[in-house]
Amino acid sequence: MVITQGDDPRQLVRKGVEGLGGIRRFISRGDVVVIKPNIAWDRTSEQAANTNPEVVAEMVRLCLEAGAKKVVVTDVSCNDPRRCFARSGIAAAARTEGAEVILPEGRKFKEVDLQGDVLSAWPVFEPFLAADKMINIPIAKHHSLTGVTLGMKNWYGILGGLRNRLHQRIHESLVDLADFMRPTLTIIDAYRVLMRNGPTGGDLADVALKKTLVAGTDPVALDAYIAKAYWDLDSRTLQYLKLAQDRGLGTLRFENVRTRLVNA
Repeated sequence: MVITQGDDPRQLVRKGVEGLGGIRRFISRGDVVVIKPNIAWDRTSEQAANTNPEVVAEMVRLCLEAGAKKVVVTDVSCNDPRRCFARSGIAAAARTEGAEVILPEGRKFKEVDLQGDVLSAWPVFEPFLAADKMINIPIAKHHSLTGVTLGMKNWYGILGGLRNRLHQRIHESLVDLADFMRPTLTIIDAYRVLMRNGPTGGDLADVALKKTLVAGTDPVALDAYIAKAYWDLDSRTLQYLKLAQDRGLGTLRFENVRTRLVNA
């Protein structure tokens, strides 16, 4: 796990990836890479409901530099996708660096058996099924139901259908999704953190400027670290962390993971 801190979001991405061994550890020439930010809400970057567009753009640049055949940036938004992709700044920033930006359309979902303990057949947005490599780039923010929404909950954005049905057994659903979508790399955007009134936010008073990114290959450890660092939450509240560890998806004991702190 690499924790990078500094003023420039792009530099944070570069230093974080370098600290993990460099982009070519994760991306090979000819790969089709799908980058999954949070683009769920019709909000600006400053409101911290969506991933920082500069973070997404720099990851696109790095993947193409490593020889990726194609880099796709996509999400299944909660608000109107066209407004979310535009107002967040992510569509423009990703396209500038050469990404293919795909907005969700009903005809592009495929019914898939997720083979989970709770989740079985569910419509999944097709670009997520066609990736050679998957990079998860959520933003760190409060969530009114689960306490926080971080890396593992970001996978809700691969699904169509009535996603609010998943809230009935949300912790088990999160783990089923994380088991289905195992990312090549996770980078949690904590440059701006929505501390309260998530996941939609809106009030700049709820946003804390932390100027931090946390990168790694253990999605459970990353979620556990951010939840503890910013909200003082652990597996007693975030039951999905323990369930995910029991499923073999990672460790919730982030303090046992080799960690580097880098000033960018």
